[in-house]
Amino acid sequence: MDKSQIQDSYRSIASESKGLFKDNGSRFIAHAYPVETEDEVKEIVAALKKEYYDARHHVYAYRLGYKGDKFRANDDGEPSGSSGRPVLGQIDSNGLSDILIVVVRYFGGIKLGIPGLIRAYKTSAADAIANAQTIEKIASKVFRVHFGYMSMNGVMKVMKDMGLEQRNQKFDMECSIDTTVRLSLIDSFIERIGDVEGCFVEEL
Repeated sequence: MDKSQIQDSYRSIASESKGLFKDNGSRFIAHAYPVETEDEVKEIVAALKKEYYDARHHVYAYRLGYKGDKFRANDDGEPSGSSGRPVLGQIDSNGLSDILIVVVRYFGGIKLGIPGLIRAYKTSAADAIANAQTIEKIASKVFRVHFGYMSMNGVMKVMKDMGLEQRNQKFDMECSIDTTVRLSLIDSFIERIGDVEGCFVEEL
């Protein structure tokens, strides 16, 4: 596969947003969050359960990673498939990843039935997404370039030509620089750095 064709950009949200749906006295309060790890998901869900301790259900769904291959939908006691799945469905229909949506339900005393629940969770999640600012994220990896002092000009030229940021610079007899490279440029980056005498790259 041509690495320049790698799909390394994806859509997420910039910051927390909220949505709301009401039906027959029940309130569905949706919170959407940008997240990158399952540990973040657990912390946020736990915090919301504490904040909304008197709510009947805390339904959530998330999708993580540039491939979106880590995901989960949790019904939290609602009938199977009536809540977590519709929330995940809104994440997917909007083409988002690195996102968690938690819908807090306050029961209004009247049962809504499966179709009513599906509509309520779907609509509140959609409202939270509509109120969020969507952003493009770039999947990347972090590398450390090791090189001798005499090779600095060659390394700097590669960095400049490829528009790469430099961090944690160490300039001595043995030098190193950290940089972040988007997935579609990694092969080209490693090849060009490899052409500079006395250089080697490690992935961090």
